Amino acid sequence: MRRGVSFQIPNEYGNYLWKILKPFNVGNYLWKMGGESYFVIDGELDYEKFLLDNSVIEGADLASRLRNNQYYAIFVELRAYPLGKVVNQINTYEEFMNSECELVLLLVDSSYVSIYCKDINVVEKLYLNALKNEFEDVKFITDENDVRTSLTVW
Repeated sequence: MRRGVSFQIPNEYGNYLWKILKPFNVGNYLWKMGGESYFVIDGELDYEKFLLDNSVIEGADLASRLRNNQYYAIFVELRAYPLGKVVNQINTYEEFMNSECELVLLLVDSSYVSIYCKDINVVEKLYLNALKNEFEDVKFITDENDVRTSLTVW
């Protein structure tokens, strides 16, 4: 069974998270976020954090932030919960499958992206979107090839 998609993005600043999530309706969810990412202003790294650790943001606000800014993402965890549902911590794939969370995006070392999604149609769209954006090493994450023991970047 397909769990999600993985690929590599360029190790540079931009708005890659927006490009990655374009097939997913970001605005319809609450997002639990964490990791290490910074704004880029006039081509220079600004040490103001772009995504705040362990905070929850409404989807419209996250979509605007991802689309309208330049940022350098080093480690990122984004979890999408339907509006009005309980936002809780998820550490394993089993916890993800038994939770209200619909999508988990993990970015490691500025390049390595793994996305887990419960909707197989969205998984297919994310896969095709990654190919369209010419990301590298695009493949499906399946029950057979998933080597992750946790859905965290730390």
